[in-house]
Amino acid sequence: MFGVYVHWPFCASKCPYCDFNSHVREAVDHQAWRISFIQEIRYYAALTSGRTVTSIFFGGGTPSLMEPETVRAVIDEVQKCWHISNDCEITLEANPTSIEAEKFRAFRQAGINRVSVGVQALDEGSLKFLGRKHNVRDAVKAIEIARENFDRFSFDLIYARPEQSMKEWQQELEKAIQLSNGHLSLYQLTIEKGTPFFTQHHRGDFKIPEDDEAGVLYEGTQDILGKAGLPAYEVSNHAIAGQESSHNMAYWRYADYIGIGPGAHGRITLGDKKQGTRGHRAPEIWLQRVGEQGHGGHKFEEISRPQRFTEALMMGLRLREGVALAQLSEESGKNWQDCLDRKRLQILIDEHMLVLTDKRLCPTDAGRQRLNAVLGYLL
Repeated sequence: MFGVYVHWPFCASKCPYCDFNSHVREAVDHQAWRISFIQEIRYYAALTSGRTVTSIFFGGGTPSLMEPETVRAVIDEVQKCWHISNDCEITLEANPTSIEAEKFRAFRQAGINRVSVGVQALDEGSLKFLGRKHNVRDAVKAIEIARENFDRFSFDLIYARPEQSMKEWQQELEKAIQLSNGHLSLYQLTIEKGTPFFTQHHRGDFKIPEDDEAGVLYEGTQDILGKAGLPAYEVSNHAIAGQESSHNMAYWRYADYIGIGPGAHGRITLGDKKQGTRGHRAPEIWLQRVGEQGHGGHKFEEISRPQRFTEALMMGLRLREGVALAQLSEESGKNWQDCLDRKRLQILIDEHMLVLTDKRLCPTDAGRQRLNAVLGYLL
């Protein structure tokens, strides 16, 4: 697996819960961004020639604000610079406002074959609380247009919202299941530093469910989606077999991927070393650097063998399938068992948080629900 991630850093407005690298600008020079994306793609392609791209992902920000011509130019350049797998997944994140939804046809013609729609809630009051600019009708319309234009699509919902009951969430999930096409991403609301929600929450303007209440919502989600044929294949992602996000699977399986654009991260193996890449977060500085040096990134950071082991383990245990023991040994450069406290590992196995086979280390449902605690104890 080898992915290309393209970061579009602009949004029409900033959501109060969001800590992603997104910015609001009155005007954007689309031609300048098109040229700069192509330049940075060529820079990374020169370092990784001969690889086969299995997925392309346009994230943000709000990539559906991009001009379809820019999307087409990026896809065309990727095809020129690398081999492309026959089943290459090309995803674009989109907001469900009516104007952007109508661009779906143009995005499909540009080469997009999967969209991920940022619905976030199917409840009017919750959408207002989350600072979203669309309503439920807009969301449903966007999903319907996605269904008309793409064989594969997904949409996101945020739960564990203030005063949200399991009954209310169940009703919302049932509606989501009816609208879905084999994939749903369901994220618990988290309060991130530097966001308006952080200040409001600290001030006491609202409360989110306590751990026990959030746990009930999580467990109910697993039960409802599992019975509907959409089991969790990752902590926050549910799909019927064959509809998993190929690009995100590359992250979780700790495969190489290129990060294009402001603030975009990457992991690329050059020789026997794995390098961490990171673009400058400020859009204007990134653009300037691309013009001066062909890329907008910081100096590469070599990922040490212990770091590689830790990253592969942390990402792999997010998946129901777990992580391959052979990969842990390969990333660490030694026997994987020598990298962990075996007594602690055995305790987690005895407590039914992890399962160890002769080939894989896998989280149980309980382990995946408590993954942060499991990893904190294990590492």
